[in-house]
Amino acid sequence: MGDYLVFQLYAPLVSWGTQAVGQERPSEDHPGRSALLGLLAASLGIDRQDEDQHFALSLACRFGIKLYAPGLALRDFHTTQVPPSARNTVYRKTRRDELRESKLGTMLSFRSYQQDALSVVAISSTDDAYSLETLRTALAEPCYHLYLGRKSCPLAAPLNPKIVQAGNLKQALDSYGIDEALIRFKHDQPRYYWEQMENPGMTHSYHAPRYDQPISRKRWQFNSRQEYVLLGGDDVSK
Repeated sequence: MGDYLVFQLYAPLVSWGTQAVGQERPSEDHPGRSALLGLLAASLGIDRQDEDQHFALSLACRFGIKLYAPGLALRDFHTTQVPPSARNTVYRKTRRDELRESKLGTMLSFRSYQQDALSVVAISSTDDAYSLETLRTALAEPCYHLYLGRKSCPLAAPLNPKIVQAGNLKQALDSYGIDEALIRFKHDQPRYYWEQMENPGMTHSYHAPRYDQPISRKRWQFNSRQEYVLLGGDDVSK
């Protein structure tokens, strides 16, 4: 038996960012490691510039996800005014400085979102400084406002964090009861995602690299990790 911190994530819009190339800002259908660490860091009040605390939090936490509903994809078209990119341009510290330029150009880009996505997250921790009780308290009363990927994606239901005892990760995820108001979003065959850990309680359908392991929050650098996936309806008896 082990202890897990389990909570729910729901919003009308979520954006779980993945590798961005050019003008595209795509989204996965379930939260990644970087997004979940960011949610915890915001709840704890860890500043984005505090690399040491982010690194310690990353080392302490392991995540598993039960995706009840991936949601419907939404692609949004953006136009943004930007200053010229001349080499000798004075460094601009703020968006206000950019908009003060006499000549502005237009940059086109696309943002992807998921509508009505619902998932449950389970966390195990190996560091007393970030104990499950510390994390539960922070999620229940976060220091900073929480949002799911972008500031335009605020939570639409309480996280309702709970510490549960379970024989493995899957049991912890399955034991969590989501809010009655969210049951209508559930699919009959949820999917499971987890990172490498002992005793997940299920056998993966496949695994693939995901580039969401933070290296530096200040420089927005990420590394790859292996993500294990169990598709709904597969044998989970092992």
